[in-house]
Amino acid sequence: MPKNLLQDMIRPKSLPKEVRDPRGEAREEQGIKEIKERPVLNNPPPDSRVIFQKTPAGGRKNRHALWFVAIIAMVFLIFAVSFLFSFAEVTVNPKEKDSNLNSSFNAVKDSTGDELSFDLVILPGVESKTMPVNGTKDSAIKATGQAVIYNAYSTAPQNLLIDTRLEGSNGKIYKTVKAIIVPGMKGTAPGQVEIGIYANEAGPEYNSTPLDFKVFGFKGTPKYDKFYGRSKGDISGGFKGKEPQITDADKARALADLKSNLQAKLVKNASERIPAGFILFKDAVVTNIDQTPVFSEPKDGSTTISLKGTLYGFILNEKSLTKTLAKDLITNYDDSDVYISNLKSLVFSMPPGGLDLSNITALKNINFTLIGNPKIIWTVDKEKLTANLVGIRKADFNSILAGYPNIASAELKVRPAWKSSFPDKSK
Repeated sequence: MPKNLLQDMIRPKSLPKEVRDPRGEAREEQGIKEIKERPVLNNPPPDSRVIFQKTPAGGRKNRHALWFVAIIAMVFLIFAVSFLFSFAEVTVNPKEKDSNLNSSFNAVKDSTGDELSFDLVILPGVESKTMPVNGTKDSAIKATGQAVIYNAYSTAPQNLLIDTRLEGSNGKIYKTVKAIIVPGMKGTAPGQVEIGIYANEAGPEYNSTPLDFKVFGFKGTPKYDKFYGRSKGDISGGFKGKEPQITDADKARALADLKSNLQAKLVKNASERIPAGFILFKDAVVTNIDQTPVFSEPKDGSTTISLKGTLYGFILNEKSLTKTLAKDLITNYDDSDVYISNLKSLVFSMPPGGLDLSNITALKNINFTLIGNPKIIWTVDKEKLTANLVGIRKADFNSILAGYPNIASAELKVRPAWKSSFPDKSK
């Protein structure tokens, strides 16, 4: 029987793929040994499940230490930021005094000394109103205005009668509305007085821009060149011809409205023009309203009636007035800086009889009364106090305040609350 060659060949035993010899030879015993001795991996295969893993012995202690360090760092951060935004707030309550006032005072014009000072504000104005007319009538109206007469002749006053003739630089004659006394010279300054004037004749030809005057009656004497005048503003209102026909009742109502509106307008305009550091009391004004209105030429059954006036206001130096009232109301006043919070609410009044408007611009002194309840408040030098508080200890706060007698009390807030001193910057 022939020999089967395949039987003579020995089939090698199958070995695990993992332990095959790189040369292709199977080493069964060694392969099994290598499998048994393979080390256990730290990381299990993906399909394995970790049932329990023990924390290293020192892990929890390290975690607590990290939290402690973080908390300490946060505390220091908050502490540092609080100092960065630290501030001090001081609320000062100055000394105050409520008083009752009913006293008379004297003020000197443009005083440069310790006396109470006043100045005179002069403000002209015009108010107009349109009203219906009932035809026309013949009329003749003389032009009017204001003039200042000067005495540069001597120190003696000069009497001038009513209707004293003044020769204008336009060649026209005007007259004074009342008798006046022109004050004498003071040093080299001529005496002066203001007076109303009117044209010698009716007609528009006497209307004029400001004029210079001579006293006609002094012509040919040394006084002619030494007594002179100048008009204040225009001379106007002269008319001759047909005047609008208006009933007496309508005219009276129109003039009353014009006068009231003009006075209110002048007071408002004067209040808006008061220079800084001065005060104009509501009743410290005098208005001179022209008695002769001016009518426009009738047109479309109506005319415009205009009324002129001038306001004279006595303004007082506010600082000087405050010092004067403080001396009057505070016993043993030590000249401390004070102010009166309700100064404008005091009631101002002039002496009975008022003032002579013809001589108002020449006034050098005025007497007046103030009534009310002024509230006097002592002034605190905030800049100085701030500079004295910069960087000091909170414990020294009261000792600093002791150097400020104008302060009645003060409240202090320092942030953060545990800070024991003021900030080191005034800002």
